[in-house]
Amino acid sequence: MAAQVIIIMGSKGDLAHAQSVAKTLKALDISYSMRVCSAHKATRRLMEMLQGYEAAGPLVYITIAGRSNALSAVVDANTRYPVIACPPYSDRFGGMDILSSLRLPSGMASPTILEPEGAALLAAKMLAFADNTLWQLLENYKQRLSAELAQADEEVQQL
Repeated sequence: MAAQVIIIMGSKGDLAHAQSVAKTLKALDISYSMRVCSAHKATRRLMEMLQGYEAAGPLVYITIAGRSNALSAVVDANTRYPVIACPPYSDRFGGMDILSSLRLPSGMASPTILEPEGAALLAAKMLAFADNTLWQLLENYKQRLSAELAQADEEVQQL
């Protein structure tokens, strides 16, 4: 089965953030699925969802949850696949709710990447270990970024 990324949101309110992740995944031609499930409110449903993906083949989870982010740690504790936390920023608590993504229980290993593009790129790098075609797509992506910066440099120098 082809490599994929499973984006799990804590609520539908996280959809815009998830769509930003998906934009980069699309640019890299990585298939993905978006799901909604709260680790706090629907734990049993989340466990069933994860069970369905365990035999799916190479994948990476990206979890998107703010406030009290149990989602990332619960997914990480219940899968053999990598989990990347990508919480949306919230002004409501002065950004301090991000701490629930940074301070994980012992034995958990889900890194926190704040920018959606960065979360997608980290997932792509993880999947590219076993996929040379994806590795080349990542290299092309980085070369495009470098070319855009070179063009911006030329434009600024001519001001």
